[in-house]
Amino acid sequence: MPLTLAALVQHSALKLTVRAGEDRLGTPVRWVHASELADPVPYMEGGELLLITATTLDAEDSEAMRRYVRRLVCAGVVGLGFAVGVTYPDVPEELVEAARAEGLPLLEVPRPTPFLAISKAVSKAVAADQYRSVTAGFEAQRELTRAALSEGSSALLGRLAGYVDGWAALYDASGAVVAAQPEWAARRAARLAADVARLGERPAPASTVVGGADDRVELQSLGTGRRARGALAVGTGSALGTAERYAVHSAVALLTLTTERSRALQEAERRVGSAVLRMLLSGQTDHARAVAGDLYGALLDAPFRLLIAEPAESSAGSSSGSPAGTSEPADGSPLETLDSLAEALEAAGARAGESVLAVPDGGRRLVVLAADDGAVVTAAGDYAERDAVEVGVVVGLSAPAGPIAAAGAYKQAEQALSVARRRGRALVEHEELAAGSILPLLGDDAVRAFADGMLRPLYEHDAKGRGDLVASLRAWLSRHGQWDAAAADLGVHRHTLRYRMRRVEEILGRSLDDPDVRMELWLSLKTTGPGGPGSS
Repeated sequence: MPLTLAALVQHSALKLTVRAGEDRLGTPVRWVHASELADPVPYMEGGELLLITATTLDAEDSEAMRRYVRRLVCAGVVGLGFAVGVTYPDVPEELVEAARAEGLPLLEVPRPTPFLAISKAVSKAVAADQYRSVTAGFEAQRELTRAALSEGSSALLGRLAGYVDGWAALYDASGAVVAAQPEWAARRAARLAADVARLGERPAPASTVVGGADDRVELQSLGTGRRARGALAVGTGSALGTAERYAVHSAVALLTLTTERSRALQEAERRVGSAVLRMLLSGQTDHARAVAGDLYGALLDAPFRLLIAEPAESSAGSSSGSPAGTSEPADGSPLETLDSLAEALEAAGARAGESVLAVPDGGRRLVVLAADDGAVVTAAGDYAERDAVEVGVVVGLSAPAGPIAAAGAYKQAEQALSVARRRGRALVEHEELAAGSILPLLGDDAVRAFADGMLRPLYEHDAKGRGDLVASLRAWLSRHGQWDAAAADLGVHRHTLRYRMRRVEEILGRSLDDPDVRMELWLSLKTTGPGGPGSS
């Protein structure tokens, strides 16, 4: 317990008498300081007991005493000790009244008690309190270490919550609550997601305090690198004392060690996973299963999906060409975002009870997830959408596949990724492409240029008022070359339509009997739209 004014008053050797502020004697005393300056405030830090003899003060001037006491209170001075029998035989009533008005404890120091005795008493008590705090801190460290080693992070949080008389929660790298003690604290911790996200944007180690005086929450980042690997939240009803802060710092150190150890294990697992994936993509299914073992074997026993993610500003086809490669480009903001994405997907998989394999693929991230794990797919979409404004991530997702079809699933994910780029979307699933129309896939500049070049001679012909070749071609193709039906749609005789189609062949130098030509013309018409070249 910190030294209080009440403890000093009860010190039998000091013989102090309370003259004002009796209701505030429970205030802790950080230090004691003697000063005869008329204004000692610039030299105070707050929390001190100030000792004076009033050699430079007019202690019998009511207004002067009110100003003097008011400045002491504003500076955080917790008590005033006045020595009698030196300058004044008794404590002047003007000073007593000023102290009572401001609620400042005023202690009368008898002539036989030197200020040095009070200083020694305070110093001894402060040292004893610090020793108790350090001892309690070491004991807390031992208890927290035993809990972490024998029972895990949840037990560590339980011990910590008990030490601080509050609650504690652990977050993973994605900002999700991993564990909380007591259990009710999980709801309170979840409401701090935005604060945890802001803390994670700062280089580790970092800390911040949120909440009010009665609901104080201290957030501490976990990790030793530039990016936090998690966070610890500690909620209390007041500011932490020295012993409690030792316990929190010990918990941060232990959880950081646990996080970094887990990260090292994850890196080793990813290297194994990278080898498994290379074998799958090269068709070595049996070898892949043998290497996967218990680590990733369950993921290969059921249908899975492949996900490819890359920074939005990367050029198409930026992959190194060797799927699931282990080489990493130099660190940068886009790649750090991909690392965060991989961690978010792994965390989502862990919460859903599903295995997730995330490995580097050149400047991309390649993720294998269970086909029915909607939680991971949702997490990928949410993350990509969230970072679209900042760094930008695009994601392509394959259809469900088995180990034998892994190479095909990889191609599907690449195709979906390419479409996501062209459409400006954060995530595209390959199944969307198969279920939709092919026409939106023809919207890039190369396809439009081909269509414009093929149809431009026909549009130029029609622009000179020499016939409706484009409309006639569109009607004929839409009727699969049926002359009567197409002529009826146009309101012309079938011989007129035959003449127009011969003119189309003459102008383009292509035969309409060729199915490839008919296909190219139809797709060109769909790409350019009814207004002609440049109207799509």
